[in-house]
Amino acid sequence: MAEQGNMSDLWKRLRFVFFAIIVYRMGTHIPIPGIDPVQLERFFSTQDDTLIGLFNLFSGGALERMSIFALNVVPYISSAIIMQLFSNSVPYLQELKKDGQAGRNKITQYTRYGTAILAFIQGLALAVTLSSSAAINPGITFILPAVFSIVAGTMFLMWLGEQVSERGIGNGISIIIATSILTGIPAAIGQALEQSRLGEISILLLIGIALLSMAVIAVVVFIERGQRRITVNYAQRQQGRKLMQAQTSHLPFKVNMAGVIPAIFASTFLLFPASLSTWFGESESLGFLQSFALLMNPGQPLYIIVFATLIISFCFIWLALTFNTKDVSDNLKRSGAYIAGIRPGEQTANYIDSVLARLTVFGAIYLTLICLLPIALMNFGGISPTISVGGTSVLIIVVVLMDFMAQVQSHMMSSQYASLMKKANLKNYKR
Repeated sequence: MAEQGNMSDLWKRLRFVFFAIIVYRMGTHIPIPGIDPVQLERFFSTQDDTLIGLFNLFSGGALERMSIFALNVVPYISSAIIMQLFSNSVPYLQELKKDGQAGRNKITQYTRYGTAILAFIQGLALAVTLSSSAAINPGITFILPAVFSIVAGTMFLMWLGEQVSERGIGNGISIIIATSILTGIPAAIGQALEQSRLGEISILLLIGIALLSMAVIAVVVFIERGQRRITVNYAQRQQGRKLMQAQTSHLPFKVNMAGVIPAIFASTFLLFPASLSTWFGESESLGFLQSFALLMNPGQPLYIIVFATLIISFCFIWLALTFNTKDVSDNLKRSGAYIAGIRPGEQTANYIDSVLARLTVFGAIYLTLICLLPIALMNFGGISPTISVGGTSVLIIVVVLMDFMAQVQSHMMSSQYASLMKKANLKNYKR
């Protein structure tokens, strides 16, 4: 019965995730009021090779259809970035982090407020642009309902992601982003085949891209599963009436400690100012923003430099924000553990810092190369940037799916463990 109960809980969580994905995909087809579809299609036909085209890819086509989910979870991610950066520099937020669950709830609340503000700014910029290019009745009668619809859609999507994290499996925001990218893959494949049919791309190049995609996936899986283990020794110690013999264990550290977060942060960080530049740059007084937007298009040198710099910076920043080597060292010292040849305390913390620094350098280089791969294909192979055969898209999809499967397996293992405990008929187990 215990096994059946745990498995039913697993199926319940899976059903909730699938239901949330269906709701999200339905929402991407609900347009904001007052949009002219013909003019909208004409507007986005000129944005394929820009950051707006990539923005549309991350939104699962919601931006191109100008749905209520046009901004996707980009404002939420931007707000989370800001809160993470401020949480270690603002004394008030530092104190909140030390307050446990109550403090984390307060920080989450501030993140939601930031999401609403950023969604309003981006929604207003988008509505002002569409008012002159794709609205049936331009003016304030279009802008106000459009901004309200976009902000409401973004906040609902944020809430949906939190519900998936709480009542489903995996990180809800990551699942939404991965779903958005996955829905764009069939269109990207169709576009590539159409280019091949028209003679713009050779069939051999497409085969090479397919093989390269599989190679990229294999590399991502291999590195994301890789670990650097630090051997930890436990001295002989007295625990109650028992004399515990000397034991050996290890501290596992992922090769890519930061995961996919730096890639998501860097992409989102680029999309926010670039979208504002593209939308507001049509104004005569703000024409310089249009020039900036052109320099920040994928494939441009400035875009490559800024993108690589952001990924590398976020790798180190994220590690500093989420991992405290001093706490690890103190925990080892309290448990009577030590690293061979390293004194407990400060020297242990410094040693772990040096190991993590080397891992982060490797992880940052790996993430940068993977994320810049589509740009290389675009510049040297003539591939459209919206055809994402590698880079951030593949990285996000693979890492999210790996995390999702790991959590599913953990639920299944817990059900099997409960079944074994019941069969063992251990004394007082049911208590």
